[in-house]
Amino acid sequence: MSDVVLEIRKMRRLRTIPVLVGLVLAVAALSSASLFSGTARETFDDPAASPWAALLLSYTMMAAMTSPLLAAVVASRQTDIEHSGNGWVLAAGAGRTPGRLCAAKLLALAFMLAPAIALQTAAVVAIGVLAGIRVPIDPIPWIAYTGLLFVLDVVFCGLHILLAARVENQLVSVGVGVLGSFLAVFSLLLPAAVSRAIPWGYYAVISQAGQEGDSVGYVQAPYPWIIGFVALAALVIAVGIRRLDPIGA
Repeated sequence: MSDVVLEIRKMRRLRTIPVLVGLVLAVAALSSASLFSGTARETFDDPAASPWAALLLSYTMMAAMTSPLLAAVVASRQTDIEHSGNGWVLAAGAGRTPGRLCAAKLLALAFMLAPAIALQTAAVVAIGVLAGIRVPIDPIPWIAYTGLLFVLDVVFCGLHILLAARVENQLVSVGVGVLGSFLAVFSLLLPAAVSRAIPWGYYAVISQAGQEGDSVGYVQAPYPWIIGFVALAALVIAVGIRRLDPIGA
């Protein structure tokens, strides 16, 4: 835990928390922008129009657009400080191997992402209430999506930490994040089988809302596929972190 606390302290210098707060507010605002159109307001009292499911679908699109880039930026910034400040050597001198250091970075980011994503979802729901949606909300899809979004963000933070640790030029990690954002949004338009074959496509796979024709409603996410992807990614992260350490460390 002392390693994690140290990484959280580094975030103050890196301004990670203001970045997270800014993105939370931006995603909440963009996700809710459509609520203030005349067409949308006509559905606020109509359960058949599923206004909450439509809002969740809009939220899913905005999160898919921003989350891969967010994971790349915060993971890159948290790791780049070791490259620029000779931190790997200093940490090794204190008995903190690169693998242990990266594991602490991932845990620290997970601690920050949990309240940020919860606040993000709460802000979207609050704006929906303030906008005038009077249909009762079904909390289960919202809670499920929030939890899955958190898990995916942590997974991609772990993968970007490994990439940022291996490649000193952080433009590579951020560039991969930009590509991931494009693929995540594009995956919302692809067949489910194709989305499941793309790592960033899981930002579409975890969606709890979908559209068929002009109808929007809640959908059941393919949890076996999600669990399989997360387990595989966790294995890659664990092995990658272990391989950062010298043999016998």
